[in-house]
Amino acid sequence: MLTPFSSVEVPFIGASTEIDAESADVVVFGAPHGTPYRGIDNEPFATAADVLRCALEEDAGWLDHWDFDLGGPLLDNDLFSIADAGNLATTALDGALNRQLIHGATEKIVGCGAVPLMIGGDDSTPIPFIEALAPCGPLTIIQIDAHIDWRDERRGESLGYSSTMRRASEMDHVVNIIQVGIRGLGSARRAEVEIANDWGAKIVTAREFHQQGVAAVLKHLKRNSNCMITFDCDALDSGIMPAVMAPTPGGLSYTQSIDLIDAVIKQANLVAFDMIEFVPSRDLNGTAAITAARIIANALGCLARPSQ
Repeated sequence: MLTPFSSVEVPFIGASTEIDAESADVVVFGAPHGTPYRGIDNEPFATAADVLRCALEEDAGWLDHWDFDLGGPLLDNDLFSIADAGNLATTALDGALNRQLIHGATEKIVGCGAVPLMIGGDDSTPIPFIEALAPCGPLTIIQIDAHIDWRDERRGESLGYSSTMRRASEMDHVVNIIQVGIRGLGSARRAEVEIANDWGAKIVTAREFHQQGVAAVLKHLKRNSNCMITFDCDALDSGIMPAVMAPTPGGLSYTQSIDLIDAVIKQANLVAFDMIEFVPSRDLNGTAAITAARIIANALGCLARPSQ
C-alpha cells in the first residue's frame, strides 16, 4: 500500500484496508493536519477522519440495503472498489512535512489511476492535495464553502487555510474555480473579492444557489472536464452542521449538497474529492458526523454509478 499511513480499525463505509491503490477505483485517506498559523490551534480537526469513519460503522454492515439517496445499494457495482489507506502521519506544527505527506500520497494515488478522497484537516490541507493533481489538468475546482479563501497571507503564513484558493489560482493546471455556498463575511475584504473576480473565479453565493439550485453551478462547468470537489463542512447550514469553527446561517442543506455532487459527477469527470473542517468536539450528539459522512458516502456512490 502507500506509506507513511497509520492503520485504522474502522475503514470508511464500503472501503477495505486490504485493497491496494493499484487495484482500487478510489483511495480514501485522512490528513489530520495542514499548515498551522502561529497562535491558532489546528488540533480540533485532528480526529475528524476517524470520527467520520466510525459514524457509518453500523451502516457498513448493510451495503446490500437500498439507499434511497442513490436509487440502489451504495456500491451497486461489483467492479468498483474502494481502498482505505488510513491516516497520514502528520503533526500539528510541521506544515512543511504535512504538505509533503499530503502531496506525496495524492501523487501516488493519482499515479495508480485511482481517485484520491481526502478527509482533512483544516482548509490548508487542500493546497498540496490540489497541487498533486497536476497530471489531471486542466482542472476545474469546485469549492463548496462559506468562505472564498483568497487571502495572500495571514499571520505571515501564505499556505494557511485562508489562502487555499489564492494558492490554487497560481497553479498552472488549475483553469477554473467555482465557489459555491459563499455567504456572511466570507473571509474576504474588498481586495480579495476583486482579485478573485479578476482571476475569473465564479462565486456562487448561498443565496444564488438557494434561488437557482445546481444550475447556478453547472453553467460554469464544462461538460466532460476534469474537476475536483473540495467540501468544507461550514458550507452546510449551521442548523445541521454545528461542528465547524465558523458556523454560519444560510448554508446548504444535506439534500442540496448531495444533489450538487451527483450533478457534477454526471456532467464532468471527478478526479478527486476532499472533505475538510469537521470539528468533532463541537458535535455534541453525533448527528453532524453522520451528515458529513453521508455526504462522502454519496460521493462514493455517485462515482460507482457515473453513467446513471
